[in-house]
Amino acid sequence: MDTPLREPTFLILTALAGEPMHGYGLIGEVAALSDGRVSLRPGTLYGALDRLTDAGLVEIDREEVVDGRLRRYYRLSPAGDATLGAETERLRRNVEAATARLRARAARPLAPRTAGGLA
Repeated sequence: MDTPLREPTFLILTALAGEPMHGYGLIGEVAALSDGRVSLRPGTLYGALDRLTDAGLVEIDREEVVDGRLRRYYRLSPAGDATLGAETERLRRNVEAATARLRARAARPLAPRTAGGLA
C-alpha cells in the first residue's frame, strides 16, 4: 500500500482500529471521524475495502444475514495496525514540526514594511 495514505484510507483504518464494522457502519464512522468532510459512497467504500483486503491491511471478521441480506464485518489486520501506527506517527511528526514553526513565527516581531516600490 502506498504511503502516505490518502485521507479516506486513513479514516477507514482508523475506524476499524476501534472494532470490527460492516460497510454502512464504516460510512457513518468515517463521516463522524472527519466531521463530515469525508463522505464515502458504498461503491467507493467497498472498492477501498477490496483493495485494503488484497493488501492485507483489512480482514473479514465475520458475516451474518440481516433482513435477508448478507452483512460482512471487517477488522484491522496486524499489518493494517502497523501501517496505521506508522502513518499516525508520520502525521504526528509533521504536526509537531508545523506547530513549532508557527509558534516561532508568532513569537518574533514583524519587520516593518516600507511604503512604495523597489528600493
